[in-house]
Order: sequence, then structure tokens, then C-alpha cells
Amino acid sequence: MKDKVFEKQIDKQFEFDDKVASVFDDMLSRSIPFYGEVLNLVCELAVKYATPNSSIIDLGCSTANTLLSINKKTSFALRLVGIDNSAAMIEQARKKAQAYGADIDFIEGDITKSDFGINSVVIANYTFQFIRPPQRIKLAQKIYESLQKNGICIFSEKIIYENKTLNKRIIDLYLKFKKAHGYSDFEIAQKREALENVLVPYSEDENKELMKSVGFDEVQTIFKYANFATFLAIKNSK
Repeated sequence: MKDKVFEKQIDKQFEFDDKVASVFDDMLSRSIPFYGEVLNLVCELAVKYATPNSSIIDLGCSTANTLLSINKKTSFALRLVGIDNSAAMIEQARKKAQAYGADIDFIEGDITKSDFGINSVVIANYTFQFIRPPQRIKLAQKIYESLQKNGICIFSEKIIYENKTLNKRIIDLYLKFKKAHGYSDFEIAQKREALENVLVPYSEDENKELMKSVGFDEVQTIFKYANFATFLAIKNSK
């Protein structure tokens, strides 16, 4: 379904409700530059780093695009788990997994409170940005502790630039991107207002420092375009 959520006047902050869940795949593809390429990159790396019979967990799994892609790419036994606090997203994810015959465990829950178990790979795509800044370090710590030796966390985020002039120009380019993908000025303004104080981005360096501060030995930017970046954090054996 086509995303028309913000064609009308909004009266609340952004939330992942039934209306958003029903059009979320279209929203992603039209709102995130190189969404398909980043999804493929994340999944290819997840499979390469995963160990047989281990778990891959996707935090904020939404409609399960990432987990379904991993399920298709893997040639060995893995436990795939998705956690999301939106009942509507989990419902969509379960329907898609059933349609594709994919064996994926879905948990409706708050990722700041959920038990992650032990994993070889943790994925958090466009998830940290929706967690209140004071809680992010606790979430990063939970992720680190849930990873086995040599495990990785792959995460993608909307980012800001410390240079204010550059940041504004990058935002202008992003607005141009959204217009080119069919969003009107009104829709863009409505969504920006709905996301105010809900989505709080960090800079590229702040994202890296967050992960290093909880123990990750190495954090690399593996993809970056305008105000979006994907990172890979490695927990080396000690």
C-alpha cells in the first residue's frame, strides 16, 4: 500500500500504529536513500558473521524485511528473532513470515526491557534514534552483553552534522529526495512535525562513541549517504 499517512492534518506525535504499519514498507523505500542496497548490505554481513546454530536478533524489526532477507540468504541453521513494541508491526511481520514460510520468532515488547539472550549478530536499523538519549547507553550495553565473542552489532541511523551550514544543506537535499519520491511539501512538513522530539539523531562520531563506550573494540561506518549511515560494531574475543 502507498504511504498516505500525512496527506491530512495530524493531531498527534508519530507512532508505529496500524495506519503506519500498513504502509511502512512503502514509507521506508520512499524515505530512506538506498534503502534496498543498505538492507542487502546488512543482511549479507549478518550472514557472514553469524555462526551456525546461533541467534540473530533484530531490534525494532518492524515488518521483518531484514529477517526475511537473512532467512533467504542463509544456508545453515540460525535462530532468527525479531522484537518490536508495536503490535501492528508484529502482526504484519508474522503475516509476511507465514506467507514466505520463514521460521522466525517474533516478540512484542520494549527492547529496553526485553531479554536478548545470547547472539552472534544484533541488528538495530533506525532504532536507536527513537530511544531517548539517556537510555541509549543502557541499550548499547545490553546489546554488547548479549553478543558472543567475535559477535557484531549492525545498526543504521539518521545522522546530523556538527557544521550547521552543511547540516542544513544536507537536509535540503534530503527534502529534495523525498519530493522526488512523491511526497508533497505538506506531507513532508506534517511528518517532520510529528517526529519532533520523537526521532532524535546523533552525529556519526556520537554513534561511534556510544558503542565504544560500552566495550565494542571497533566501530566502522560501512555505508553513508547524506544524513543516513550504517555502522558495524565488533566485540572481539579477549
